Amino acid sequence: MHYEGILYRPPSEARSLILQITVGCRHNACTFCTMYKEKTFRIKSRTEIKAMIAEGLIQNPRAERIFLADGDALAVDTSLLLEILDQLYASFTCLQRVGIYGGPKDILAKTPEEFAALKAHGLTIVYLGVESGNSEVLNFVRKGVNPEQMINAGQKLRASGLIISCTVIIGLGGKALTQAHARDTARVISEIDPQYLGALTLMVEPEAPLYEVIQRGEFQLLNPWESLIELRSMLENLDVSHCIFRSNHASNYLPLRAALPEDRTSILKTLDRVLETSDPGELRPDYWRGF
Repeated sequence: MHYEGILYRPPSEARSLILQITVGCRHNACTFCTMYKEKTFRIKSRTEIKAMIAEGLIQNPRAERIFLADGDALAVDTSLLLEILDQLYASFTCLQRVGIYGGPKDILAKTPEEFAALKAHGLTIVYLGVESGNSEVLNFVRKGVNPEQMINAGQKLRASGLIISCTVIIGLGGKALTQAHARDTARVISEIDPQYLGALTLMVEPEAPLYEVIQRGEFQLLNPWESLIELRSMLENLDVSHCIFRSNHASNYLPLRAALPEDRTSILKTLDRVLETSDPGELRPDYWRGF
């Protein structure tokens, strides 16, 4: 399968057939992110997409999961997305699930009726990068939406019956906003009430605009223990109906997994124990961390 540039996908899509129906990210302004900076956003043509599906069918004819990339694939017009979904399910006879990244602005631009149609045609799960629920943090990292818009985007997906997988970034508020970031992110996630939640820990590459801010001393990164305190605060304040939580991404200092709220007490006890002992051996070494 030919891909333009470096390809990114959610960890849960590791075994999926990936179809790059868009290139890059239309927003592409987040100061912590370098994933799509070298790409110019474009939506591939019907001809390109049909050829890619045919190539995917040769590569993996029994694919059960397909992920539609790149970072802003939900920006594709709904009519074309419906055509793509119909062709996928007609071509891949074992197909059970189709996933896609959904930026909040792209979600807000579509109507509830459009999402109902997408679900009816087989779209299954949307990955939403919430990152933070704090207005100051979202503005600082140039996410492009405020907390209420983020909530509206998530609730629109939830109302359509689509599965939502949200991502937040521990440490995105730095030392100055750690408490507000934890508290407000818990509120936004609670309002969305996603089925899945993943927590990453902030890692800033030299190419990211945020890196220069850190170098100037205007943003202080959390240390590992401060990151765990922030994560604990967020988890303690979450109010979700049933959510599978993971912090086992390569960026995280402490891999965790839980079903919330059922496992809240257990996971908080684990964090308390690790924080109390302050044993570096409990944490993933920095040289093992990475995106």
